Amino acid sequence: MQINSLSTSFILTADIGGSHITAGICHLESYSILTQSITRIEVDSKGPAESILARWESAFEQVLQKNITASVSGLSIAMPGPFDYEKGISYIKGLDKYEALYGMDIKQHLAELLSIDPGVIRFRNDAESTIAGEVLSGAGRNYRRVMGITLGTGLGSAFTENAVTKDLNLGSNPYRETIADDYLSTRWFLRRYLELTGVTLKGGVKELAELAPGSAMARDLFIEFANNMSDFLSGPIAQYGPEVLVVCGNIAKASQFFLPQLTKRLNSIPIKLARLGENAPLIGAAAMFDDLNHTEPSSSVTKL
Repeated sequence: MQINSLSTSFILTADIGGSHITAGICHLESYSILTQSITRIEVDSKGPAESILARWESAFEQVLQKNITASVSGLSIAMPGPFDYEKGISYIKGLDKYEALYGMDIKQHLAELLSIDPGVIRFRNDAESTIAGEVLSGAGRNYRRVMGITLGTGLGSAFTENAVTKDLNLGSNPYRETIADDYLSTRWFLRRYLELTGVTLKGGVKELAELAPGSAMARDLFIEFANNMSDFLSGPIAQYGPEVLVVCGNIAKASQFFLPQLTKRLNSIPIKLARLGENAPLIGAAAMFDDLNHTEPSSSVTKL
């Protein structure tokens, strides 16, 4: 398989999670992922840099081996921060993941590893990628101004206006005695459940959702979470004036327990759940190559 230098509408794209990498091929003209190309493999994010990068390379190789018909024109990666997305340098530290990559020029390393030009490798914030994907072909489609949030290990956020999506980093904004990230994330549920019961919630929000049908306390926790979210988001919503709020991330899988309360309190704006799942960040990251949609084919080829 080959990467053609800026010549086709197919992009090799990946999403870097805390314990895995998901990769596939995105068709830019339809903003869709080729189903047969999707590959998901586990990664020890606490391991050495060589091991992490080898797993990433393995995912890329597997995707390209599955894909028979399309040549790809670049590599896009949805990456958690802190990260220099333009230069491709990781500054992740103190987050219990990928610390071995700190200060590394990942773009150059991948270019050498895969024998491709660094110019065909692009990085994008993972939350921004997810929300961009939902705007392009998911829950945010057909809206001009979209605010999106991702609810998981942290609070991700982005705002789209006229098809341009930018990271908002709302999770770092002050909220109560600390920051929003501490109240709108999995760790808030774990901390609050421990405070109320003295028990560690080992299965995270998924376990809490399983308890909720038979537990008033669990249901009340989701209501409290919705109240926190509405209190915090009311300011940014007033500031940016979105037409819709799109809710993404793993916590959104338990939306039946908090969405009615959130909708009630944020009654000035429609709220939609993400539709694309893991495909959203793959599409959003690949969209950084949108300039290729109107580029004449090139005969220049770089072999992977």
